[in-house]
Amino acid sequence: MDSFLYSINATVPIFLVMIVGWVIKQLGVIDDHFANVANKYVFKVALPVLLFRDLAAADFKSQFDVKFVLYCMIVTTIMFSGIWICTEIFMKDDTQKGAFVQASFRSSAAILGMAFIQNMYQSTGMAPLMIVAAVPLFNIFSVIVLTFKAHPECHGSTEEQSTDKKENIKKACFNIVTNPIIIGIVLGLLSSLAGLRYPVIINKTINNIAQTATPVALICIGASFEGKKAIKKIKPTVIATFLKLVGLAAIFLPIAVKMGFRNQELMAILIMLASPSTVTCFVMAKGMDNDEVLSSSIVVLTTLLSSVTLTAWIFILRNFGLI
Repeated sequence: MDSFLYSINATVPIFLVMIVGWVIKQLGVIDDHFANVANKYVFKVALPVLLFRDLAAADFKSQFDVKFVLYCMIVTTIMFSGIWICTEIFMKDDTQKGAFVQASFRSSAAILGMAFIQNMYQSTGMAPLMIVAAVPLFNIFSVIVLTFKAHPECHGSTEEQSTDKKENIKKACFNIVTNPIIIGIVLGLLSSLAGLRYPVIINKTINNIAQTATPVALICIGASFEGKKAIKKIKPTVIATFLKLVGLAAIFLPIAVKMGFRNQELMAILIMLASPSTVTCFVMAKGMDNDEVLSSSIVVLTTLLSSVTLTAWIFILRNFGLI
């Protein structure tokens, strides 16, 4: 029951903020222009600052675990590669592929992960290490698939999608190097390793900006959610939701258990595998000319259902004495 209540308390408020975004859009309090500008703010400022803050405060020197980091990196790579290959084989609509792949494998590790594990163990435990191992790859792989599957014409742009592989590779590399979220992660990691400490004024400023990331992103998702368009994309939404909340964890959690991961390590892995699709999926899909309607639909549905699926996973792991 405690796990169920915590899962509800962790996920339902997120879903409700999305609803608030949708309601105030319908009431005319905000419009599409606000959502677009706020989306850029989250992507370029708030989320990078959030990741910088969380990683800069972590102690990686004392917690570093090579086996754990390699597991997270290898599994993330396999998830991304496998889903993209299957998408190319089975999905017909090319405009949906980038958004589908990203939302199917990319978890809310940074936004929900730290809070979830801290609530259960009174410390962030292995969450920062999982974020360092998986989140940069989440972003790098997302940039790659969103660059190669971009469709500017879907957003009213006159720019045509490049079919030149070399050009796409150059563009993907440039997008990775200049990605604000990746920059935030790298700077946060360097700050932690260097042992830098900042004045109270700077810390409070960073914290204030970081705290705006999640609520503003959620309001943007709600404001951009279009029910009629989402219903037309219900099939890929349901498939991606199943993969994100159940399928990937069913494959890779037993492997983690077999490798000896327990308690905080296993919880961090569970968050990486089975937490809802991160709001960043929507932020990046919209910012990189991919299907933001499909992205928002997957984020909304995975967030809504994750209170049930995460609780079920936690119950199973606790029942076997693994966490």
